[in-house]
Amino acid sequence: MGEWYARESHSSSTPMIEFKPGQAKPAGEKYGKTLVVTRVKDEAVDWMNRALPDIEKAIYVADDPTAPLHPPKNKGHEVMVYLTYIIDNYDNLPDVVIFMHAHQYSWHNADIFGNDAAEMIKRLNPARVWREGFMNMRCQWHPGCPDWMHPGATEEDEQKMEEVLIAKAWAELFPSDPVPELLATPCCSQFAISRERLHAVPQQTYVYYRDWMLHTPLKDFVSGRVWEYLWQKVFTGEASWCPKEHVCFCDGFGVCFENEDAYGEWYNMRNKRDDANGKWLEWEDKAHKIKKLLDEGKKKEADEAEKPEPGKDQELKKIIDATQAKMDEKLDEAKKRGGDPEARAKVLGRPWKEGDGF
Repeated sequence: MGEWYARESHSSSTPMIEFKPGQAKPAGEKYGKTLVVTRVKDEAVDWMNRALPDIEKAIYVADDPTAPLHPPKNKGHEVMVYLTYIIDNYDNLPDVVIFMHAHQYSWHNADIFGNDAAEMIKRLNPARVWREGFMNMRCQWHPGCPDWMHPGATEEDEQKMEEVLIAKAWAELFPSDPVPELLATPCCSQFAISRERLHAVPQQTYVYYRDWMLHTPLKDFVSGRVWEYLWQKVFTGEASWCPKEHVCFCDGFGVCFENEDAYGEWYNMRNKRDDANGKWLEWEDKAHKIKKLLDEGKKKEADEAEKPEPGKDQELKKIIDATQAKMDEKLDEAKKRGGDPEARAKVLGRPWKEGDGF
């Protein structure tokens, strides 16, 4: 499996760990939090100080060895930074560490929050992180759950090119564990974790993982992609980790629909809105092309062009606006429900008594 693996692999490198749930702090007691971020020199991160002024930050510049915080090598995307932070701060960790990418807006982030990383971080419930130990910051299953990465695959899938490489990586990183048939967890290597859970893994094991990243012949992008579906193994011991979406949003971020069906209905409305919006954009595109041809004096081409259905644009706009209004109403209700610790516990089926927090 390679010279480094033969030299460095040993049974104690990936110890068998029994992960246990944590005990949340008493209601009202604060949690120390640090936001750990990977960036490159040309990425703007000023949004963090504007939107998140009260959270401690550790911002690593992956491609600048002169930066105050930087990894030993610019390889593996966020993986090298995350492991470096844990190794260097192992004896001085805060209650909760939030590992995130540098961009504020991205499809990686929950669309229920407008894809805004700042909103996610502000709404994050540290009590859930402490109870669970490990929490993926992406609640939505796709891509990644419930059936995603098959380490035994032999034919490359362009959507998950790392799949055919992951069995070998697993054998090198977790030599005591058989390669699983399935790896599943929501993408995209953004998660929150408690100090207790980080300490459940020996510091030397993190060093071992980082040494693998430093020495693997896998290229930068692919080595990082391999790890995207390994974090849940490191911090839960499970190959598949797919918490229910509505539970994750409710307990993790205080957005509590009445139940799983109500949550599903909200996303059905979102799909209806997006479908109508796509059709409206097609209508607009047809109308724009005809106008452009007429403006250029190309009447014959304009007459032959596909015509948008008269009045269809207004019909679609009504659907979009009405659906969005209903979505906003239901989302506001869910946030209000999530702001009440008793109501939140009821949605989750968790025992609650007066004085309990979230």
